[in-house]
Amino acid sequence: MRGTHAGGLLVFTLMAAGLATAENGRGRDVLVLTSTNGTNNELVVFKLNTDGTDSLSLLSRLPTGGAGGASGNAGAVQFRNAFGAVANFGSNTVTQLMRTGDAIRVGATIQLAEGCTKPVSVALSDRELYVAGADCVESHDWPSGRLDGPKVALPDTSAGQVAVGQTWAAVTLKSGSVQQFPIGGGGALTGTRNAVALPLGANDTPFGADFWGDLLGFNPAHSPSSFALVNKDRNVFPVTGPQPPFPANAPCWLAKGPGSIWYAGNSPGQSISVFFSDGRGGTFYKSVALGGTPTDITVSRDQKWLAVIYTAADGSGARLSVFAIDVFGDLAPVATSTPIGVTSFNGVAFSL
Repeated sequence: MRGTHAGGLLVFTLMAAGLATAENGRGRDVLVLTSTNGTNNELVVFKLNTDGTDSLSLLSRLPTGGAGGASGNAGAVQFRNAFGAVANFGSNTVTQLMRTGDAIRVGATIQLAEGCTKPVSVALSDRELYVAGADCVESHDWPSGRLDGPKVALPDTSAGQVAVGQTWAAVTLKSGSVQQFPIGGGGALTGTRNAVALPLGANDTPFGADFWGDLLGFNPAHSPSSFALVNKDRNVFPVTGPQPPFPANAPCWLAKGPGSIWYAGNSPGQSISVFFSDGRGGTFYKSVALGGTPTDITVSRDQKWLAVIYTAADGSGARLSVFAIDVFGDLAPVATSTPIGVTSFNGVAFSL
């Protein structure tokens, strides 16, 4: 099924679309996906078991056909409906994924636009794939993988994450900025870029990002206001983070939860920081302890589960933990993976 030619992509897309229609996600296992990020980048698939003793069982390790190697990034693995994507930093490609029943399959290899290199983050909408690399951002028709918009240059090579809202996409730059990319009616990038002016106290090392409708949340991780909101008019609303601020605490990687809740992986604090917001500000609520340093975080589309990957403090390597989200947005630990011989995971996503 793997191939870079248009015919292979079309066959893969039509087959998967038919399977997705038949499956429709009903009664399926909850799967959690991450990647090994090594020279031979593998997709790692865990099954969340909640009948009897809660656990995360290793379901499969699938070669993506590409190489990893990214660091200081989030969103390297994404999944939406029947399809997913994995960024292959070291080989300048994105691997398409497909779910059939309770299994994940590796599909086509998607090449980046000419001149775009080192993909660090991907984002998915129902009709579009967005890729942020070392030097540009691009969009692809989804799930065909066809490049359908102009590549847009980034001002530097410090991209942390790409995220997409209703009318615009955003890329965080660790050098100290957020970039806005308007999207057209079909979902493709229009080719323009606007810099978001960040205020002092909320402009140091933007990392993770996610959207609430068309409202962007992001983490200026090394700032006293380590969480901030940006609306489509590029107005910024900073929110003070956990105290003391960096270097003791630094919410880095962000996921939108149910209602007005946001969750951030706090790397030096070895915890998950929880925030509440409206459209013009918010407040830090509390932190939930982890067993190590988080490197990415995600919430399932039904908003029942949170998953976080982290490097274990006990030296055992990469771990994945899943928490249940209750009706108030509070987190209850459910299961943590056992070591599988990987130093650190990169990217995390649910498939329901």
